[in-house]
Amino acid sequence: MTSAHHPDPSSLMSYAAGSLPEPSAMVIACHLPSCEHCRKLVSEAEDVGRSLLEQLEPVPMSEGSRSQILAMLDGIDPEPSQPVFRTDTGSIPAPLQPMLGEDLHRLHWRTLAPGMKQFVIPAYAGKLRLLKISPGTCMPKHSHSGSELTLVLQGSYSDEFGRFCAGDVADLDGDVSHQPIVDTHEDCICLIATDAPLRFTGLIPRLLQPFFDL
Repeated sequence: MTSAHHPDPSSLMSYAAGSLPEPSAMVIACHLPSCEHCRKLVSEAEDVGRSLLEQLEPVPMSEGSRSQILAMLDGIDPEPSQPVFRTDTGSIPAPLQPMLGEDLHRLHWRTLAPGMKQFVIPAYAGKLRLLKISPGTCMPKHSHSGSELTLVLQGSYSDEFGRFCAGDVADLDGDVSHQPIVDTHEDCICLIATDAPLRFTGLIPRLLQPFFDL
């Protein structure tokens, strides 16, 4: 799969450094298996980090530190090999499968409005969700109180910034405003990380926002 839209390089560098907030880091982790371009950038950033660490002066470890670290490592289960997410089967990305299973369509979707459903991923305090939007449905125009990182898992949508298909990522901040519309015959399913509520433009969406939990 070739992605046309990628996370901002600064987001990828933060991910490589381990400083990206967990919900956004999960979106990027789900994107990387299908994007060689971003895997390369993350690998290069990790190489830079390793090089900087190697230049640091060694610090003597306290007595007993070695045994404590080895004990911690013994308690960590090795990561099982997991399949790359496949957009043609409605599968959930591998990093989320331990929590959600494998099939997007088996989730208990909550209806938000005609043509819109969501599934809030419990482990992320309401900051990571899946959104399912029916063909031809147009989301209310909105901007952002903070950042929004969106990965398309199935279908596609178009907005002021172009067309986003399965595997594409929209990396948006509070300076942008857009109105996505699903432009194919199938549902568009997206994984979305936010760190603040959306800001809807229309009166009715603003009044309904507390019920949307968006």
